[in-house]
Amino acid sequence: MFDLFKIGIGPSSSHSVGPMRAAEMFLQSLADSDQIRDVQRVQVDLYGSLALTGIGHATDIAVLMGLQGEVPDQIEPETVAEKLKVIREQHQLLFAGQRNIPFTEKEDLLFHRKTFQAGHPNTLKFSAFASPDDSQPLLEETYFSIGGGFVVREGASGQGIAHPMSAVPFPFDSAAELLRLAEEQGCGISQIALENEKAFRSEADIRDGLTKIWDTMQQCVERGSQNEGILPGGLNVRRRAPSLYRTLCSRPEANMRDPLNILDWVDLYAIAVNEENAAGGRVVTAPTNGAAGIIPAVLCYFDRFCPESTPEKIQQFLLTAAAIGSLYKKNASISGAEVGCQGEVGVACSMAAGALTEVRGGTPRQVEEAAEIGMEHNLGLTCDPIKGLVQVPCIERNAMGAVKAINACRLALRGDGSHFVSLDRVIRVMKRTGADMSSRYKETSRGGLAVNISEC
Repeated sequence: MFDLFKIGIGPSSSHSVGPMRAAEMFLQSLADSDQIRDVQRVQVDLYGSLALTGIGHATDIAVLMGLQGEVPDQIEPETVAEKLKVIREQHQLLFAGQRNIPFTEKEDLLFHRKTFQAGHPNTLKFSAFASPDDSQPLLEETYFSIGGGFVVREGASGQGIAHPMSAVPFPFDSAAELLRLAEEQGCGISQIALENEKAFRSEADIRDGLTKIWDTMQQCVERGSQNEGILPGGLNVRRRAPSLYRTLCSRPEANMRDPLNILDWVDLYAIAVNEENAAGGRVVTAPTNGAAGIIPAVLCYFDRFCPESTPEKIQQFLLTAAAIGSLYKKNASISGAEVGCQGEVGVACSMAAGALTEVRGGTPRQVEEAAEIGMEHNLGLTCDPIKGLVQVPCIERNAMGAVKAINACRLALRGDGSHFVSLDRVIRVMKRTGADMSSRYKETSRGGLAVNISEC
């Protein structure tokens, strides 16, 4: 649950949250080996997608903040610009938040745009030296940012998931196993997820954590609905959520004449979150930053427009979504650099569709069907951000994903849960589709909209 839903900052879970966490892990390795006090220079090498779209995704900023001891869920977004200015003007890094060491970005933060490492498209290497002139590092570690803020150190692949499934009372590796468990226990998928979470923390802590996640999502929607201006990065994309919010609030009677007006609100919720993400604000990875608007948008729709909504059902929604997301995380990928945007927006749509179906009274089989529909109609979705920024087409894509999730839920609830393609099968197909997809369409800004702006 709390691996898939992380509180962090924008604009990207794999390109900013992940690298910041990797820097945190490297500092911890230096501390554990009692070498952190000996470091006088540090060098960071970025490869593959991190190098190609790192500037647009603020990977450079995330790495610098991480090396200064900042962590994604605690850093204050409004302080980043001033801290970055100090580093760049003084050519010094407040290493581990303790002492200044020399740091020049052109020499110490290197973008290897033509090199893809074998382990993962999102690869970064940290090297620490005892002297600015040393060529032999005190410590060198390579990390893979595998999507959704998850980070794996090379040689320790089990670190990508914090808790082994063998420790939980109801382990499952597939949707079929999850359905069997729900039917055997006579409960919903959310209850299976809750019982598994209780293997690692008390139910009170789980409830508190779920409340914090939902509060953070709502705050993000509120900020995004109010914050005006131009998004950073050079595309000069103007925030649309505030004007959309004013329009929806200004003519309530006229809006009631349009039966699809609720979808305008869903669009607003998704766009507000992803504009905040694009601006580097605080968001919840759900399961990634690039797809962070879909689950909050669908959850706001449920909370504000569906009569079944209660605080307990909000938590059931998140638990169900996490159970579905874990299947993609284990059996495929949630990394745009690995499988394209089907692994981000597609997975978020699937999670939201299944979760909405459970809290609206669906059976576990209807939940599985809705989750399958949500992915089936996102298969092949490419990740082709213009200028490497999580803006176009990413922001609108979240709005479309949220609406698609609601429709998937409605289709599933109109049936009995019987359907032709299983969720397990569509997850396998998604993984193979991602493997077949050209690297140009996997978060490299070398294909699609990223190189054909004038034609679109």
